[in-house]
Amino acid sequence: MKTRWAIVLGFLGTILLGAFLLSLPVSSPTHTWRPFGDAFFTACSTVCITGLTVIDPGTELSLFGQGVMIALVELGCVGIMTLGTFFLVVIGRRLSLASEFSLMSAYGTHGVKGLRSLIVWVVSSMLVIESLGTVALWWAFTRDAPSLEVAAHDLTAWYRAFFYSVMSFANAGFSLDPGSIAVFRSQPLVLVVMGVEVILGGIGFFVIYNVCTIRFWRRSLVKRGRLSLHSRIVLVSSAIFVAGAFVAFYLIERNHTLADLPPLEKAAVAFFQAVTPRTCGFTVIPMEDTYDITRFLSEVLMFIGAAPGGAGGGIKITTFIVFLCTIGAIYNGRYETVLCRRTVPPAVVRESFVIFFFAVALMVVAMGILLVTEADTPGLGFENLLFETISAVTTTGLTCGNTTSLLSPAGRIVLMVCMFCGRLGAISVVLLIGGRDEPASTIKYPKEELVVG
Repeated sequence: MKTRWAIVLGFLGTILLGAFLLSLPVSSPTHTWRPFGDAFFTACSTVCITGLTVIDPGTELSLFGQGVMIALVELGCVGIMTLGTFFLVVIGRRLSLASEFSLMSAYGTHGVKGLRSLIVWVVSSMLVIESLGTVALWWAFTRDAPSLEVAAHDLTAWYRAFFYSVMSFANAGFSLDPGSIAVFRSQPLVLVVMGVEVILGGIGFFVIYNVCTIRFWRRSLVKRGRLSLHSRIVLVSSAIFVAGAFVAFYLIERNHTLADLPPLEKAAVAFFQAVTPRTCGFTVIPMEDTYDITRFLSEVLMFIGAAPGGAGGGIKITTFIVFLCTIGAIYNGRYETVLCRRTVPPAVVRESFVIFFFAVALMVVAMGILLVTEADTPGLGFENLLFETISAVTTTGLTCGNTTSLLSPAGRIVLMVCMFCGRLGAISVVLLIGGRDEPASTIKYPKEELVVG
């Protein structure tokens, strides 16, 4: 119980601190105080790495304010508890058993050799990938410069590359340019680099750890190591979803929003638009300009989301796979859920079902409240509110038009609650169910038939 409250209070404290910093005059280009409501919404979105915002970071935040946003996104990406654990590891302190269990549950594994190595790997891998992404994006931005020496001293290009690298890997979706990243639609290399970073941030730190620690040159399976069931499910299902979404988006929008693009740029935009709904709030093509079926597919992908232990949102792809396989097992009359010749523990099945229906219930309640609070708000129809609700609950950050800015104060509060619960909901379920032992003795009641269906 104390661990759960520590996580919640840690996120709330970070949001409040971020809101205070963003409201300061030093965070504004005009050196004026920002309304605390706008600052609080932005801080909540950054810590929950959602991407929904009521301000334009590129024009309404100073360099200091943008730095605060980057810091909040990094804290949200790693997680308040993980970052704190990293510093405890650095200074040589040990974790309590409850804290260790919570962290291992959040990353979806109990098989890593030592928590200390895991935490160091989490932070260091994030910094390495973001650094490589920064260099790649800087090269993409400046490859047409008159000389490499001139480009190397272009601090603006380095800063933009760093900003977008952080926002891509963290799956945050905040942009320095108007129209999200539509400015890069004619730069396929930029979209591919950012798309790859989004995927790496979404598959989870443990999958990256698992893949990078396999010694492929070893003949012995014991010495070589193997991909865990978790890693296999995440990698295969992510590849299928990305490929399927790419084909669907390309075929649906090729003669619509992609019609005026050359073949290479058309493929790059379709690839990025296939990646971003599952994890990130960046968009090259405005969602309001796409067909209804495209937005519907985006909503489905947002709901499924990325992988546990990563920066993405949604109910998580492993939750969705376990849910489907359990339904299939029930249909075939089996009592166990089997994946890749492995039986899924009953506790994991229960967690998957609770997370699935928790997300659905949160969306239904939030949508109902928004239909009441925004009944008199012009320009906000049912479809826009539904898209915004799913985006907030799944912490994706996609939006149709300027829906977020048009919301009333009450509507923004609803979205903040959705982002906060969506970010911490899955972890809370794992701690509530996975961390609770079965009672030694239970009272069994008589059975009686009940008609359902």
